[in-house]
Amino acid sequence: MSTELLLLSDVDHLGKAGDVVKVAAGYARNYLLPKDLAAPVSKQALRRLEKLRKEREEISRIQLAEAKEKASKLDNASVTLRAKTVDGTRLYGSIQAADIVEALETGLKVTVDKSQIVLSDPLKETGTFDVAVKLHPDLTCTVKVWVVEE
Repeated sequence: MSTELLLLSDVDHLGKAGDVVKVAAGYARNYLLPKDLAAPVSKQALRRLEKLRKEREEISRIQLAEAKEKASKLDNASVTLRAKTVDGTRLYGSIQAADIVEALETGLKVTVDKSQIVLSDPLKETGTFDVAVKLHPDLTCTVKVWVVEE
């Protein structure tokens, strides 16, 4: 037995806010409805969705403006990190996103979250690296990270 619901928020692997989806009754009753992620399809739910959409647009616009301000400070900026090395090039350990965040805060006085630093793998050798910082879903800037021997 399935239930037809209107999604009020984006739900991974199910749909975006505003989509009408059919889900199992238990999933709707035990997860989507109690967490206020969806509502039964009705005129009232559509009005509520429209109100939520306007609020989210306003919040997103404000967050994008803040992200652009940070991006202007971070764009083409560089930070230097010192680390111990094994043989002059390979690091004894690695440089993680948290280390880059700390260097940005102390050096440039810009606060970013470590989840915004895009590193596929930790930095494990000395050199110069271009690291992407995703400040907003629509805005990414690049910071040059210099890793030098301590």
